[in-house]
Amino acid sequence: MGVVNVTPDSFSDGGMWFSPGAAVAHGLDLLEQGANILDVGGESTRPGAQRPDEEEELRRIIPVIRELSRSGARVSVDTMRGSVAGLAVEAGASIVNDVSGGLADPDMARVVAAAGVLYVVMHWRGHSDLMQDHASYDDVVGDVCRALSDRVADLCGLGVGRDQLIVDPGFGFAKLPEHNWSLLAHLDAVQSLGLPVLVGTSRKSFLGALGVPEGGAARPPAQRDAATAATTVIAGLAGAWGVRVHDVTSSVDALRVVAAVEAAR
Repeated sequence: MGVVNVTPDSFSDGGMWFSPGAAVAHGLDLLEQGANILDVGGESTRPGAQRPDEEEELRRIIPVIRELSRSGARVSVDTMRGSVAGLAVEAGASIVNDVSGGLADPDMARVVAAAGVLYVVMHWRGHSDLMQDHASYDDVVGDVCRALSDRVADLCGLGVGRDQLIVDPGFGFAKLPEHNWSLLAHLDAVQSLGLPVLVGTSRKSFLGALGVPEGGAARPPAQRDAATAATTVIAGLAGAWGVRVHDVTSSVDALRVVAAVEAAR
């Protein structure tokens, strides 16, 4: 899953693909590099980010989704708003990637159930401006798995088909570095929920801190692709459904290595 951020303030590449033309061109480049899905989002979810209003989110993403879909791309919409998800599906999106797992908008479950599209349910504890205040766990792996299981049950109770659901442990969302490492080391526990798993570690700050002396500045996001590719190998070996990445080429190669090793067993 290649990331197409149509935002001015995303942590990794904010502003680079903000115009519709630039975003579409970037999405087509990611397809050429081997992306199977393009995840188009108009709201930054980096820690501390402020939300755009619904009109602005739609203005950013609908032309991009429409054009990429017309070009034959399989498109996911990255949104927490049910109304935006519905219009994105009408424009050609076939997956809704909701980092709130349906908690930010009570109408999301109805929209997804009616559309019948795949729905990514992420572990979430609040919007970006406050989420790191909730980065406290008794047992992060157990807590995240229980929360995801509860969300799945709630969504199914609201009419969403279990076969529509994909779960995401939410790397970086209300998580400290040690929480992210624990989740990555125990992806088998997330897999045990019996649903496809999406892993989204790409360029996140816990990777930027690797190899940096204590108190030193983290490496910038664009220098975290090698570490991201290493997490892609871990996700591939764990049997994840997909990885959401900014640099597609390195992760495609990483998954080719995983496939070659698995084929040689």
